[in-house]
Amino acid sequence: MTMFDLSGKVAVVTGANTGLGQAIAVAMAAAGASIVGVGRSSMDETEAAVRKAGAGFHAIKADLGSIEPTKDIIDETVATFGKLDILINNAGIIRRADAIDFTEADWDAVMDTNLKSVFFLSQAAARHMLDRGSGKIINIASLLSFQGGIRIPSYTASKSGLAGLTRLLACEWAGKGINVNAIAPGYFVTNNTTALREDPERSAGILARIPAGHWGDPAQLGGAAVFLASRASDYVHGIVLPVDGGWLAR
Repeated sequence: MTMFDLSGKVAVVTGANTGLGQAIAVAMAAAGASIVGVGRSSMDETEAAVRKAGAGFHAIKADLGSIEPTKDIIDETVATFGKLDILINNAGIIRRADAIDFTEADWDAVMDTNLKSVFFLSQAAARHMLDRGSGKIINIASLLSFQGGIRIPSYTASKSGLAGLTRLLACEWAGKGINVNAIAPGYFVTNNTTALREDPERSAGILARIPAGHWGDPAQLGGAAVFLASRASDYVHGIVLPVDGGWLAR
């Protein structure tokens, strides 16, 4: 189990205030990592859970709808904890509308948060990691990295792009000590899926296709994140790992 030990590591988790980001932060803390939570709103609940797990926590309030805060996030992390070992690019947004009616504003907002800021935050983190010769970057992709979906054109484009970006960065940085991988969550109980879960027809259709028979609990994503952040995945580069209750297998 020492292969999965994150003691002494420092992890930045974006979108850590709730949902998947919060669950990942807590899982990383339970494995021993100190956590820097990045979010637009209060992370008091996440901080309490991280500290209960026995780990240090530092909050950075930032809106990743633009790339402006990316360098400062890395600089503040290093100033606070002395280094950065792990970056979890979890922050993301979604906009729903038929493709025929989709607006440029909704397209740009999603692409800026879900793809553009991920690249530039990863770039800022890698500049620090390359100097140290090691690091782990984990992007949170989606089933829409593999499929089309409906009524979420910019989200699908951003998550498909994120899968490609994961592979590109892995190709460039694998030989320099940085592992870049992604996790593709299935249908989890989060704010982003509220509209689907509250639609009886859509919810029933989704559940009927999940072999596990239920929506995912955010805590069920933590193990995959710990694996990809730990020494256990040192020879794993450029994968997009589905955690989906068997959705893609059906």
